[in-house]
Amino acid sequence: MKHILVPIGTSPDAHQTLQYAVDFASQFSSEIYVMEVYNISAGATLANVPQKVAESSKERVKEVIEKVDTKSIEIKIATYNGGIVDGLKDIDRELGVDLIIMAPRSNDVTEEVYLGNTSGKIIKQTDIPTLIVPKGSVFAPPAVILTAFKSGILKRNRILNPLIQIKNKFRSTVNLLMVKTPGYTDADLRINTALMDISSQVTMTEAPTTYLGVLERFQSQQPDLLCVFRHKRGFFKKLWEKNTILKSEFSARIPVLVLSVKKD
Repeated sequence: MKHILVPIGTSPDAHQTLQYAVDFASQFSSEIYVMEVYNISAGATLANVPQKVAESSKERVKEVIEKVDTKSIEIKIATYNGGIVDGLKDIDRELGVDLIIMAPRSNDVTEEVYLGNTSGKIIKQTDIPTLIVPKGSVFAPPAVILTAFKSGILKRNRILNPLIQIKNKFRSTVNLLMVKTPGYTDADLRINTALMDISSQVTMTEAPTTYLGVLERFQSQQPDLLCVFRHKRGFFKKLWEKNTILKSEFSARIPVLVLSVKKD
């Protein structure tokens, strides 16, 4: 896990997410890139406007970094003129981003929202593994990781790399939860061998959606980390219809690791 990217929004609590990322990265000797996005149109006529905005953005990021115990980790700043998704994809092409760590929402949305417009776009429109860290979370090694899915088919085993690295580093227990939803096939019930190899327990349940299946088992499993897969018919199904997710639709008090697409 060499490169970790932390998008910095406008939230006054951005330093909390960055501190979590630093504490996490220190376990893997990772490099951290803090990303700040601004948007200046090509038609801007005032002299040096893009440069001044970029400098202002960089100064704001430096202020966030100053609030963090960096643990001797060098934090690099990446500014981008344009949309957040395009910026992430450009940086990924240049560096190879192994993990995004972000808060579920910025402060431009109401308290009823779990995933805001920006964080929703990142989950919806990129394939980069993402760790969603609830506001105010303090990093602690996860003892139990609940990995939930409706199909055991994996397109590529390397999709599991972030989960495997976390499990191996912290000697976590990985429990699998297969949720049989309406319309499942016999093929869906075959669990990838790489996924089976890292698990300690497999539980099957039936529910209308993967999310409802997780809700039913959450209390008995008591995980420290929830791992789900990013695909169009997956855990965040409603997210494919819109960029925001209400807390009434989903809310988690533990970090959520979202892995890349499986078979879509």
